[in-house]
Amino acid sequence: MAGIETSEDSQTTGRGGRSSLAGNATDKALNLLEAASAPGYPHRLGDIATAAGVPKASAHRIVNYLVTAGFLASDGSGGYGPGPRIRALAARITQGCEEDQVMRAELEVLGRRIGHTVHMGVRTGDAVTLLVKVSGPNAVQDSSRVGQQLALHTTAIGKCVLAGLADGELTALVARLGLPPRTENSLTDLAELRAELAKVRARGFALDDEENEPGVRCLAVPVRNAKGTVVGAVNVSTIAFLESREALVGWADTVRTTAEALHGLLG
Repeated sequence: MAGIETSEDSQTTGRGGRSSLAGNATDKALNLLEAASAPGYPHRLGDIATAAGVPKASAHRIVNYLVTAGFLASDGSGGYGPGPRIRALAARITQGCEEDQVMRAELEVLGRRIGHTVHMGVRTGDAVTLLVKVSGPNAVQDSSRVGQQLALHTTAIGKCVLAGLADGELTALVARLGLPPRTENSLTDLAELRAELAKVRARGFALDDEENEPGVRCLAVPVRNAKGTVVGAVNVSTIAFLESREALVGWADTVRTTAEALHGLLG
């Protein structure tokens, strides 16, 4: 993008942010746009910079440019969120989008069959983003929402994505992000994660047994693009005290049927 070139490409951020070791101006602008548009906006500039992995001085210049261009909006008190141009773009993408319609239709069928909340999530950079959620009939629900970004190593969807990576890619990803725990059940050791991912590849599905959210147990089956690369997964989410691990695993073939119906839909 013109007007937002910076000279800080060799800097890195502190805890919680992405590395900007090789980020060019476009990478930084896109990361900042994504961070500022995350649920819960308006976000403060420092939080946006940290989430995007961009030095704050660069973030300030780029965010101001994005506000001027209409992609972000300022609340006048130091907070930022999506602007009119990104909202219009999102509306054009999703309105009448055949892929979205197919995903939702397939997940609604799956949700009716199993009677639990189901999701479609995809990898977006260093996280999983939920694209579709179809809530189950239970009064007790998990806290997930469309657009939410989740860790790769603590979620069933994320494990499906990680299982599709070469070992070198996995090692580099863990070196960059670490394996921070979300609950006492989260995998925080690379050797243990490798062993878990081997199970995912062998059985064709991944489990999150209260590893990302206490009381929530999930199963996911990979979804692949036209080239056969895992881009995300279909997930069924259950409340642990309402559904046993064994019962959840019993739905694997049903979830797989839905995942196969979405093959090649994304990319």
